[in-house]
This record gives sequence, C-alpha cells and structure tokens, in this order.
Amino acid sequence: MLGGYCGKILWVDLTSRKWRTEDVTLEMARKWIGGSGWAAAIVPKMVQASTDPLGPENILGFFTGPLTGTIVPSSGRHCVAAKSPLTGIWGEASVGGSWGKALKHAGYDALILTGQASEPVYLWINEDTVEIRPAGSLWGLDTYEVEEAIRKRTHPRAEVCAIGPAGERMARIAGLFTDGQEGRAAARCGLGAVAGSKKVKAIAVYGKKAPALADKEGLLKSIKAVLPTIKERTKGQTNFGTAGLVLPCQQLGDFPVKNWTQGSWEEGAQKISGVQLAEKYLTGRFHCASCPIGCGRRIAITEGPYSGVSGGGPEYETLGLFGGSCMIDDLAAICYANELCNRYGIDTIEAGNLVAFSMEAYEKGIISKEDTGGREIKWGDPDTLIGLIKEMGEGRGFGAILAEGFPALAQRYGDAVQEMGITVKGLSFPAHEPRAYNSIAVGYATANRGACHLEAFSHTFERNLAMPDLGIDQPLDRFSSEGKGVMVAKAQNLMMVFDSIAACKFLLFGGINPTILSEWLTMATGIVWNAEELVQCGERIFNKKRLYNVECGITRNDDTLPERILRQPRGSGGAATNLPPLEAMLDEYYAFRGWDANGIPTEAKLRELELL
Repeated sequence: MLGGYCGKILWVDLTSRKWRTEDVTLEMARKWIGGSGWAAAIVPKMVQASTDPLGPENILGFFTGPLTGTIVPSSGRHCVAAKSPLTGIWGEASVGGSWGKALKHAGYDALILTGQASEPVYLWINEDTVEIRPAGSLWGLDTYEVEEAIRKRTHPRAEVCAIGPAGERMARIAGLFTDGQEGRAAARCGLGAVAGSKKVKAIAVYGKKAPALADKEGLLKSIKAVLPTIKERTKGQTNFGTAGLVLPCQQLGDFPVKNWTQGSWEEGAQKISGVQLAEKYLTGRFHCASCPIGCGRRIAITEGPYSGVSGGGPEYETLGLFGGSCMIDDLAAICYANELCNRYGIDTIEAGNLVAFSMEAYEKGIISKEDTGGREIKWGDPDTLIGLIKEMGEGRGFGAILAEGFPALAQRYGDAVQEMGITVKGLSFPAHEPRAYNSIAVGYATANRGACHLEAFSHTFERNLAMPDLGIDQPLDRFSSEGKGVMVAKAQNLMMVFDSIAACKFLLFGGINPTILSEWLTMATGIVWNAEELVQCGERIFNKKRLYNVECGITRNDDTLPERILRQPRGSGGAATNLPPLEAMLDEYYAFRGWDANGIPTEAKLRELELL
C-alpha cells in the first residue's frame, strides 16, 4: 500500500444503484499524482466532446490528493470535475473545507458518479457502507438546511457536500457547497447543475480510516521546521482573510470597477474592505482541515435591514464583483447577497459579473423593463443585486435567464454580450484585472476552464513572490511583457501540482516551493520525487486538459480576452493606461509549451510527456 493514499476509488452508478471500487495503482500515483491530475486522466476517458453535460453520460468526479487528510498544512482540499454545462468544455472546481479529508477518512481517494438517478437521492458513505438513499423530502432545501437534515439522518459529524435549489433546477451557474454555514464552495463551471441533472442532492461522508504515511516522523519534522515561517508570512490572511485584498488591489488597479470600465473606486473600496468587515461584523475565524492560516471569516449582522445574516463572510472575489463591479458600497447588503448565494448554491463570481452586465446593459437600453418584468436595474443599488440573486436562485423572472450564464445570454443579446460580458470561453472573470498584471492576460486566455486566476496564480510572481525553483529569482515588472508567456506556463505547471497533491496555494506565501512539496510527497507516499519531476507531472496534467478542450473545438481563436480588456484603458487608478499585449505573449507561451501556432500540443511534446 502506498502511503498517503487510501488505495481505493469509489464508483457509483446512479442508474443501476450499484457501486464498486477500483484499486489505486503505482502508475496512477506516479503519472497523475491524484486530485486534479486524476480528474485529467479519468474525465476525458469517460466523457466525449459530444457528450451533453447535463445528460447521463457525463460523469461527476470528486478527487482528493495524496496529502489530503494528512498532517501536511493546508491540505484539506479536493477538486470536482466534469464536462462543464456552462462552457461546454473542461469543467473543474477546487474547494477547501473538511469534506475532502472526510472522504479520505471514509477510505476513498476519489468518488465518481456515473449515470442518472430516477428520483432525488443523497449518498451516505461511511467506510464500507455505501448507500443511495431517497432525498425527495430534502429537495428544495438550501445548502445550510440540507447539511443539518442529513447529519440527523446519518452521523452528527458527517461532512456534507450539497447543491441548493439552483443546482436542483440545473442552473448553469450552480456549484457544490460544503461545510454548512461556512460556505466552502466548488462553485465554478456550473458543476452543481451536473449534480442536479443526476438528481443527487448531497453526499455525506464519515470515517476514521486516516491514511498511513510512509515516513510520518520525517514528514512531521519537515513540517515543524517550516510551520513558523508559514504562520508569520500569512498573518495578513489570518487577520483579514481574502477580504484584506480589497484595498491593496484597488490601489494597484487590480480591482473590477463598474463592469470592468473604470480604474479607481477608492471611497467605495474603503467601505467594503477587510478592515471594515472585521470591525463591523467579524465574530470569529474558521480553518479548512489541517490549515494553520484560518482565512475564513465568521460574521454576524445583528441590526438593520440585513439583521440575522451569519456564517461565512464574503471572500475577496465576492466583494470585488458584488461591490466594485456593481458599484455597491453597502457591506451589509453584500454580506446578505453572499449568504443568499451560499444557500441557493450559486457561484458568486458568475452572479456578480451577470448583475454588473445587467446594470450596464439596462443603462444602455439593451435590456428593458419588458425583459426584467418591470424591475429597474440600477448601478450601486443593493436591492437590484439582492433581487436578481433571489430570482437566479429561485429560477424566476429575469434572474432565471441570467442563471443560464453568459453563453446563453449571447444567444439572446448577441453583440452586447460580446462587448459587455467579461468572460473567456464563457467563464466570467474573477476579480483580478489583466490590465494591472500582464501575466493575468495570458493566464486567463489559456486557462483550461476559462477565465481563472488560480490556474496560474501568476500575478503573485509580479507582485511579491519569487520562485527560484521555476527560474523566477525575483518578482517581475507587472507591466512588462517579455518572459511573461514562459512564466505563466511554468506557474500553471506548478499550480497543477498544488491541485493534485492537493494543497492550498496560500502555502506559496509561506515559502513553500516545489523542492519542499516533492520532499513532503516522498515522505507521505514512499514514492521518490524531486522538484523537476513534480513540475513536469504538472505540465502533463495541464496538457491533458488542453487536449480535451481541443477535442471540444478550442483553438487559438478562443485563447483571447474581451476587446474591453485589450483595447480600452481605464484612465484612472493604479493601472490607468496599461493594455496587455496578449498576442505577443501568447506566441511566447505557445513556443515554450511546445504547441503549434493554433494552440494544439505537438506530437513531440505529447511524446515527451508520455501522452501518446
């Protein structure tokens, strides 16, 4: 038995209501690691490019890594993958919390759902007990309610992954949510709609089978040596969570303002900052499994129109897109809107971009009161934001149209969506600005799931991080373009490693590098790794996902950004005039990747990575 792994993948056929296990092989561990790597190896094998994402032939996989559920810091993560019903290409969402650790402790490294149930169900996985139970009485509950209900039916310490009403209706912006009121979310790519199509309301897991480690004593010694540095260098995340990014990002021009049209929103940002969140509403902090950082915010609002809001507070992305992009500076209203999304099971990134688009399109007369059922859509209006989120979550009115996402809106509004819908490959921008960091432009354009800052996380190497293991000896000039294609490709390879082992990328701020990760992986599993091998494995994983997208029709023409981002300077703020020279950086990126001019991996590269 390999260390770190449970050694079993659980397959559940919802159509036949049968389940089986598959042994984890040395080849799977060595070639694909786990987590996101296993998703890349398994999903394309099972799901064709022509597959209907909401049909029974799509699969829904939950993949932990060999470090998930171990003593390694910040390793309480797993990924969810399927063909995306939002974009029609590779779909993946990574999430922290405790559910991934619980799946490992139940004795499984991964769970893969196939087929389609004939009626609403939930899964109860308790070590060797795997049950598909009726969930008709749970259908309609929000994600907070369903966790409480299922724990009463299973085990008081069961961890529950659930969809809300949006996922039940197969809204294409629906996600999967864990950790109850803390609201940890695998929200991107509409994977909650895949669960809804399979009629799976929730998956509850519990067990005590902690994975063995090949060299526990050595691993513990290594962790103790770096833990004080991790804690010291991540104090900002501990004190203010990701909400602490609002003010510095606004100052640098790395913040969405008025649907990505303006460069500065200083007074508004002050009102919705991490400092304000801490002073007004913070009641405590929460940690994902094995995490020494604790960036989660527990909040409570006890007075005013939003009194009663409690649980997990808004993350930076939510504050940026509900706040800056919609011009809403009412922090309590944003907290309420965030809770609504968590309960309905909606991606706040998609929701924020959709509302901001609606505000601009309404102002320009593209959307009328006839479209909205008489609702007036106004910039900076909390009632507009909250009202549209309720409609999205409940599948009614104009919100039901929005909940299908930008690709569906493009069919309805045509060129207006191309102009004002800020997406890549149909996936909305997160709250980081390519005009503030040139590398983000390359990262968004080439990320396998669409616009994603986490597939490269490259702007950290333009701001305050170096990574000598990758040849990045000091932070790069964020407005330069030379070398950015190469840097982004290297960073993407490293992020595939983080998503496969699986560990939080905030460890980068604590000084964790490929050398340390390879040592931890070696001591956990007993498989000897070095930094170079590990990063090359990340390269294999990234290319495997790209191959799937190529089968789905993705080419260089899709590796681009909206004209607004490439051609329109914002005129104010910390990145007032910069426009990213994407095409030149993309040429460099393709050449380094070993892809042809159309963005397709060459035969030589595929042979090098053992993909042929």
